[in-house]
Amino acid sequence: MKIINGGVCAAKGFTASGVHCGIRKNKTKRDLALIYSEKKATAAAVYTTNLVKGAPLTVTKAHIADGYAQAVICNSGNANTCNANGIEIAEQMSDLLAAELGIDAGDVVVASTGVIGQPLNIEPIKEGIPALVKGLGNNSALAAEGIMTTDTRLKEVAVSFDVGGVECKIGGIAKGSGMIHPNMATMLVFITTDCAISAPLLQKALSGDIKNTFNMVSIDGDTSTNDMVTVLANGMAGNSEICCEGDDFDAFMKALNTVTVHLCRLIAADGEGATKLLECKVSGAADLETAKKVAKSVICSSLTKSAMFGADANWGRVLCAIGYSGANVDVSKINASFKSRKGEVVVCVNGAGVDFSEEKAKEILLEDEIEILIELQSGDAASTAWGCDLTYDYVKINGDYRT
Repeated sequence: MKIINGGVCAAKGFTASGVHCGIRKNKTKRDLALIYSEKKATAAAVYTTNLVKGAPLTVTKAHIADGYAQAVICNSGNANTCNANGIEIAEQMSDLLAAELGIDAGDVVVASTGVIGQPLNIEPIKEGIPALVKGLGNNSALAAEGIMTTDTRLKEVAVSFDVGGVECKIGGIAKGSGMIHPNMATMLVFITTDCAISAPLLQKALSGDIKNTFNMVSIDGDTSTNDMVTVLANGMAGNSEICCEGDDFDAFMKALNTVTVHLCRLIAADGEGATKLLECKVSGAADLETAKKVAKSVICSSLTKSAMFGADANWGRVLCAIGYSGANVDVSKINASFKSRKGEVVVCVNGAGVDFSEEKAKEILLEDEIEILIELQSGDAASTAWGCDLTYDYVKINGDYRT
């Protein structure tokens, strides 16, 4: 397996596009994105657990109930949530795109992101779709731009891998900067692959993967209303269809996980106002659930996030977060350290503080990628969670987000 270029266009038969259609006032920002497969693809998705759900999720769930899709359309700037005619607008987006592409409207995945509760006018979208379709090509980056809200950087990745001796490719784009908290799905992620895999197994792969990837990302503790992760697999690589578990399925799962972990890190690093990517690695847990609870709790701790922003090796906040995580741990066995490109500093052994150089710790924590390493000394299970520091700019961004 190797990292390659191309994002959602890396896999055979997939093209993408992104345009500014007028939903967003800033004409320099794209606000409409499209991903298209030459052939109908098997499809799978996971959705937000928030009880308040955007209309596009309801429409998408109905459209891919048969396990197939051929295109994804997504607008940014307006979430199409809590609107009386939200379902109608989402269906119109599907109908308009399907007519332009010459496909069935039931094979369109619809997504929206942006401000909640604002009326969404179909006219800019209607006027923008012809240019959107005309612009289809090797344009993963344009599609990635079209789904961004408060994101400050593009999020895309692709890998190649072998299935039964046949080269397959899988790639993805994502948006996510705020309103991100574990409880799938809390961001928009669109993944494409030319690997042939049945719809039931594609759904199983995605549902299994997100438990240890996207469900382990937290920016601010707020679970979004609109977001989802979708995967389209068009089979154009030519491999024998993966229709049962085994070596081929394992190879697909590994490739999918490589893509999703990469996107998790990009999302966490680009948290609203963030200056640092935080990666909490828990090892030595009695079981996986314990490891996940501990990792999530540390990543979600506002006090820990604030300390990381200030490059303050306040390890007590890490222990505090473990203590209220609900995980059954032996506090007297906990070891903790902070690590970055500048080195590693051990700050806690067997649940108690140890002497360490504050100057060295500061140097380590001033880096833009920080690992928080926790050893529970109670078993062999491990887990990783991703987040970011909490800065002054997070409040500035969200204080006037709507206005």
